[in-house]
Amino acid sequence: MLRVSAKIAGDTIDLSVLTQDAAALDAGVQHGALLLAFADAFMSREPETLKDARDALAHASSFDIAVEAAGVAANFQRMVRIADATGIPIDDLTSELGTTIREELGLYAFPGAANSLPGP
Repeated sequence: MLRVSAKIAGDTIDLSVLTQDAAALDAGVQHGALLLAFADAFMSREPETLKDARDALAHASSFDIAVEAAGVAANFQRMVRIADATGIPIDDLTSELGTTIREELGLYAFPGAANSLPGP
């Protein structure tokens, strides 16, 4: 979704920061490093870590952006849980877009990936 919205807006984003130490990288997205830190904190389920990341994002951008980021994160959690609970199958892992993204992110380099992910 980010890739498509960036393309429509004429922006360039760097997805490789998703698999790197991205503390100082914005990936071409305004406040990108803080948004990545917020997403990581959200997934950590550690209240203090989440509070710190949310506060840092709100301070650097605005309260409204922090609220929107929380809403997006919560919505993705909701969608994944509904899909899992209802048995909706995941997207075709062999699609060209999926293969391209896995290559860009270097996912084939992870242990076991060669046996579990469709290759290029």
